[in-house]
Amino acid sequence: MSKSERLGHLFIIGGSEERRGDMRVLERYIELCGGPRCSIAVLTSASTKPDDMWDMYGEAFGELGVRRCFPIAAESRDEADDSERARRIFDADGIFMSGGTQKRLVEILGGTRIHDAMRRAFVQRAACIGGTSAGASAMARHMLERGTKDKLPVKHTSRLESGLDFLQNVVIDQHFSERQRLARLLSAIAKYPDLIGVGIDEDTALIVSGSGHMEVVGAGAVTLLDGRHMSSNIGDVGSQDLLELVNVVLHLLPAGNRYDTVRTAPTLDGAQAKEALIDVLRLVGRIQP
Repeated sequence: MSKSERLGHLFIIGGSEERRGDMRVLERYIELCGGPRCSIAVLTSASTKPDDMWDMYGEAFGELGVRRCFPIAAESRDEADDSERARRIFDADGIFMSGGTQKRLVEILGGTRIHDAMRRAFVQRAACIGGTSAGASAMARHMLERGTKDKLPVKHTSRLESGLDFLQNVVIDQHFSERQRLARLLSAIAKYPDLIGVGIDEDTALIVSGSGHMEVVGAGAVTLLDGRHMSSNIGDVGSQDLLELVNVVLHLLPAGNRYDTVRTAPTLDGAQAKEALIDVLRLVGRIQP
C-alpha cells in the first residue's frame, strides 16, 4: 500500500436502522468517521424525496452530537458531476448514502465526479463510506437491482446490474430476514455462482475495513451464501422454474462479532469459510485476486 493509500471503512446497513433512542448502528458509524467532531456528507440521490431524507438523518446525526453534517443535493448526473459538490464529498470524513431505489442512485452517481471523489476519499483519506438499504446494495460492483418475493429460489427472478464498485465479488441484499429474501439471494448466486451472497438484516450493519477486518453491529445478523462449490440445475430448467441447489454453504454472522481474515477468523473454522470472508474483503485496491 502506498503512503497515499490509507483506506477507510465500508459501512453497509440493511435498512431501517434506529434513528431515535438506541442508535447503536449510527453511533458506530460516527465512531468510524472520527467521532462527533467529524464531518458527514449525506447523499440522498436514491430517494425521490431528498428533503425528507436529509431531515431524517440530519436530525439523527445531530442528536448524536455531530455538528458538521450537511446534505449533498445530487438529483441528476449534471449535479453529480459538479466539481464543488465533489470537493465537499472528498473533504468529508464520512459519506452516507440514504435509502430509496438503488437503480436511481447508481444512474445518478455512477462514473461522475462525486463517485470518483467517494473512491478517492476512501483510498486517500480513510473516509467511512456508509449506505443503508438502497445505499447498501449499491456498494458492490454487482448490484441486486430487483427480485421477486418467492419463498423458494426460481430461475431468472433476480436481476443484477452494475453498482458503485466499492466491494467486489459479492452481491448484497438488505431488509434480509424481515422481508424473507433468502430465496431471491439464492436465485442470484445460482445465476452468478462466483459471487458471495450477502444478506443484511434491518438495524444491522456489516463493516468492512481496508485493513482486512470485518465486524457486524446492530440488532440482527449478516448471512453469507457461498455457492462457488455448489451444483445446480439452472442450465436444465426453464425460466420461472424452481431451482435445485446442492452444496450451498451458509454462514451466519451475528451482531457483536468481529472477523480478521489477515490472521485467522475467530468464530469461523475451515478454509472454505475463510475463503468466503477474504472474497468479501476484496476492496478497491486492497486484496488482489
